[in-house]
Amino acid sequence: MARNEERAQSMLNRFISMKNEEKRKPKERRPFLASECRDLAEADRWRSEILREIGVKVSEIQNEGLGEHRLRDINDEISKLLRERVY
Repeated sequence: MARNEERAQSMLNRFISMKNEEKRKPKERRPFLASECRDLAEADRWRSEILREIGVKVSEIQNEGLGEHRLRDINDEISKLLRERVY
């Protein structure tokens, strides 16, 4: 029986892994403005993603050990996400 390394390098396994990669959908980019989205389900998905990111940033901003520059950067990012969520 072949070793694991030899099995991983076999032509059949490389072909199967290549075919699996082709089946995957390309990663979608989030529209910058909500008005660019025409499908309600898709808009709701992007909105929930934005809300998740806002939640992560808010929890980061509550860290007392952050420097003032990083604090301002996170605040700017939150403001940008809030703008993106509304429009």
